[in-house]
Amino acid sequence: MAIAAPLAAQDPSTAQTLEELIPDGAVANPEAWAQQGEAETAANEQSEIGHETPLDELPGVTLAWPDTLELPPLPELAPEPEVEFADLQLSGPELVFSEAVTEKIGDDLVLGFPQREPPFEASGDFVDRFAALSTIKNLDSDSDNLAQIAARAKQDETLLENMLRVYGFYDGRVIRSIGGLEPGKDQARTSPVVRFDIVPGERYRYGAIDLGNLAGAPDGPALRRAFEIQPGDFLQSDTIVQERADLDVALGETGYPFAAVSDPELLIDHERREGDLTMPVEPRGKYNFGAVVSNNPDFLSSEHLARIARFEPGDTYQRSLEFDLRRAILATGLVSSVTLTPRETAPPQGDRPGTVAMDVALQRAKPRTIAGAIGYGSREGPRVEASWEHRNLFPPEGLLRLRGIAGTQEQLGGVTVRFNNFRARDQVLAFDAYASTQDNTAFNARTVAFAASFERLSNLLFQKPFSWALGTEVLYTDERNRMVQGIERPRQEYLIASLRGQATIDTSDSLLDPTKGFRVTGFIAPEASRTQGEQFFYVRTRADASYYRQVGQNVILAGRLRLASIPGAPLFAIAPSRRLYAGGGASVRGYGYQAIGPRDDIGQPIGGRSLSEVSLEARIKTGFFGGALSVVPFFDAGAVGVKPTPGFDALKFGAGVGLRYATGFGPLRLDVGFPLNPEPEDSFVAVYVSLGQAF
Repeated sequence: MAIAAPLAAQDPSTAQTLEELIPDGAVANPEAWAQQGEAETAANEQSEIGHETPLDELPGVTLAWPDTLELPPLPELAPEPEVEFADLQLSGPELVFSEAVTEKIGDDLVLGFPQREPPFEASGDFVDRFAALSTIKNLDSDSDNLAQIAARAKQDETLLENMLRVYGFYDGRVIRSIGGLEPGKDQARTSPVVRFDIVPGERYRYGAIDLGNLAGAPDGPALRRAFEIQPGDFLQSDTIVQERADLDVALGETGYPFAAVSDPELLIDHERREGDLTMPVEPRGKYNFGAVVSNNPDFLSSEHLARIARFEPGDTYQRSLEFDLRRAILATGLVSSVTLTPRETAPPQGDRPGTVAMDVALQRAKPRTIAGAIGYGSREGPRVEASWEHRNLFPPEGLLRLRGIAGTQEQLGGVTVRFNNFRARDQVLAFDAYASTQDNTAFNARTVAFAASFERLSNLLFQKPFSWALGTEVLYTDERNRMVQGIERPRQEYLIASLRGQATIDTSDSLLDPTKGFRVTGFIAPEASRTQGEQFFYVRTRADASYYRQVGQNVILAGRLRLASIPGAPLFAIAPSRRLYAGGGASVRGYGYQAIGPRDDIGQPIGGRSLSEVSLEARIKTGFFGGALSVVPFFDAGAVGVKPTPGFDALKFGAGVGLRYATGFGPLRLDVGFPLNPEPEDSFVAVYVSLGQAF
């Protein structure tokens, strides 16, 4: 309810109370009093104006109102000389630069570049980065309504504005328009097209660059070249981050363990169209490596840690060598954590570098491990392998391992003593003694052997381009072939002494799952064998080559060739377990283990003196399980001959398909192979399960 009342003229100096302003009648009947007040107010207004038409004249104003008003015309604005615009035209709700170069990001997203002078040099990289970050592109959906699209368009507009500044276009503009309705997948609706026209303007450049005390370092000029931003270069702020990292790496690799690089600051001057960069650098002296100091010398001594380091005292400090030593200590398997800290032991003197000791803080890991493996072959049957080891029973890094194998065709018990990083980094001295029984389709053998080796081989942390191994072996074996001319052969004893050497060149990118490169391995082992009162000499040789190449994003082609020969003695003088065989999961798939080669008169393999194998496969990623699953069609061929010269006269062919599931420790492999030209004794299919690729 509104209440209004006429106010009587009064002395301004006299203040009325609320009771004086509201009469008693208003209290008794407020609605009637309010209506009376409104009527009186309207009458007073009518009497003051005198009529109900608009005012012809303003009271107290003597200036006549002009009948017509003419304003001077606005001057025509000319475009800035450095930016040339195409003509604008309006097409429905979409604002379009008619001559702009356009990039279609998706069905409903377009970028336009109308500026022709100066050209937008970064447009290609700019478009790719925007496509990767665009909210509209990444959340593309035909079910989005106009409000959702408009909200995402606003986010993308902000993204484009930020990107322009990253690339140094601080005067750039982004013009957003939504329109150009086109039929969507559902013909009952239409999907709008979002377009951004980008007018970058002139690109700013670097002005002054202040790198603090970098110039005062002994290697100041070389370090300055590592920071590749120069005054006058086009400004791009994300390159500052990359160049700062490059400078930090250069400092760490040229002898500055205590160097500090502050956060960069960029001051933009719009009048000069330049950005002044300030990034204080404190080199804090150049140093050489000193001693390596262990905090637990009884566990891993300072001398042993210095032996496995790839630097010598007096070498220029390199951060990468510090990290390498840390990885090498972790690779021993003896520690759970390790921290390396450079410590100044002698300060720099003029141009002469100082010296830093490398303090190594170790945390012991559990030294014992129990491991096992399970495998299965449709021809070989199940196989279980287990081992127990103590990795530091004979410090430093002296390992004792006990192992056993239980399978349908093989049983083994053995003991190994192994010294890792023996005398130098990645060198291994090993002694192995074992007793085994093998009972397969080719032979039955009971063997006792002792072997020693000295090697420098690759491991999962340090894959080497060149590796080698030397060894010796002495063994006694009691063996027999199954049948010859229908008569079961008697057992035959062999006493064998052997020397062996092996070398590998490896350019592949992984030990367990290579995608590119090649491997070449040569093996030679001269042996002396005494059996049935006669002495024989022969040489076992083998050459392996494999090649890997990636085709496209999801296919890896792999090929392998193996040739082997045993010249120098007749077949009967070579123990059956030392002969050559083919077939199995690491040979010709589709056939049983050692099932390819010369056979006796009841179809059992007897082995040979030459071997030829070829394998081809395509490892195709499927995208399933996050890209971890691959399908692998393969084709294998192999032959074994009684003569020492490898040949391809009696090849056996196998083909099939496999699955690979990538894990953190290598691919799990399942292969199903089929023999293409089998013998009557061969199965129609063979299945193999293992860890790692076939080759």
